[in-house]
Amino acid sequence: MDRNGNRALFAQAPVGRAVVSLVVPTVISQLITVIYNMADTFFIGQIGDPNQVAAVSLCMPMFVFLTGLANLFGIGGSSLMARSLGAGEVQKAKRAASFSLWTSAGVALLYGVALALLRPVLLPLVGANAETYDFCCQYIFWTITIGAVPTVLNQELAHLVRAEGHSAQASFGMALGGVLNIALDPLFIFPLGLEIAGAAIATMVSNAIATLYFVVLILRKGASTNIAFHPRHYAWRDRIPREVLLVGLPSCLMNLMGVLSNICLNKLMAGYSNAAVAGIGVAKKVDMLSYAVATGMSQGVLPLIGYNYSARNFPRMKAAVRADFLLSFAVALVSTVFLFTCAAPIVRAFIDDAETVRYGQLFQRIICITGPCISVTMLAITVFQSVGKKVQPAILSLLRKGGLDIPFMFLLNAFAGVEGIVWATPIADFGAMLAALLLFVPFWRTLRQEKGARDCGIQS
Repeated sequence: MDRNGNRALFAQAPVGRAVVSLVVPTVISQLITVIYNMADTFFIGQIGDPNQVAAVSLCMPMFVFLTGLANLFGIGGSSLMARSLGAGEVQKAKRAASFSLWTSAGVALLYGVALALLRPVLLPLVGANAETYDFCCQYIFWTITIGAVPTVLNQELAHLVRAEGHSAQASFGMALGGVLNIALDPLFIFPLGLEIAGAAIATMVSNAIATLYFVVLILRKGASTNIAFHPRHYAWRDRIPREVLLVGLPSCLMNLMGVLSNICLNKLMAGYSNAAVAGIGVAKKVDMLSYAVATGMSQGVLPLIGYNYSARNFPRMKAAVRADFLLSFAVALVSTVFLFTCAAPIVRAFIDDAETVRYGQLFQRIICITGPCISVTMLAITVFQSVGKKVQPAILSLLRKGGLDIPFMFLLNAFAGVEGIVWATPIADFGAMLAALLLFVPFWRTLRQEKGARDCGIQS
């Protein structure tokens, strides 16, 4: 699709068709990403060693932080790109993309090196013990120390490509990494006998190949794309760093607080047993399906909302938000019903260990009940990010992860034990949804026609 085609999709195509064309590929890629993240747990579970499953669970927060970095620069950069293109500022869009790419690559590299140096201190803090420490070291070395840069760039490039309207191509790149990981996991784990290290190597290789796909795609587009690799486009002017970082910060904070939340969760669970850690690890992996749907539904329409907001086409922007809300809420409701009713066989598919399955199915049923709440909160966050708001999405991100669930974990652990720890997650999701409605409804009411929108204040 060329630039004129992108403009037609954002500004002229029927709203329903535009939303579906952007959302469906994004959701599919998110689901495949979740499936390939689950693949490590699934195939390692077939070894029958709860310690290796527990090690993956303990390492996952540190790996998920890479997604936070990708969102910081990818969502912030794609929002600024979409708004710049809607305002006709093509060169600013190029500079925004270049700043996002080069800065994120440098930060990811530093993160990988820092984690390699700090793991003797860090791993015991997150719950690793004598039985899981070596497994954690193997997993972190390949997925983060070696794989941090391609993991971040793979996800970030998908955001930037999607900002130009190429949702299907962005989703294909994400899906490519997922499919490769699913295919390589059993090869490295079983025939080569590498076990948990094999799963980590498969993840690193898959992300590297997916990143290469995006690089080739962008280079082949040449002048028809606004995503620029050349360092001459790297710039700190035009408030680009501020816009990218502040708009992308809420999504990064959500991941960062999610890391802290999972660390607290694993630490508390480790006080009971490794089977409890493995059970919550499986349950959280499965519940990522609901989160993936909500994320895909919201992030898919980000460029459509941002473009029309900057172009002052507020009726079209509002129509896109309405259509996306109805679709995402319905899909999230169906996902919740499925995960609740099929909890036992789903968990058993990962590991056939009676105690782990007992914990896992209980935890999954508790966690999944607020799936529709997540869809509401994520859409509100995305709308605020699309129009350049900074304060509202930051508040909602902190509430959903860290602000509510961590205090409730410790409180409910004291009163209700292991089951109470898990109930903190749905309580936090419901509270974040209420806060999202309180912030979003007034903004929505003030967003009338062009004159009304100018009066409501574009920046926070």
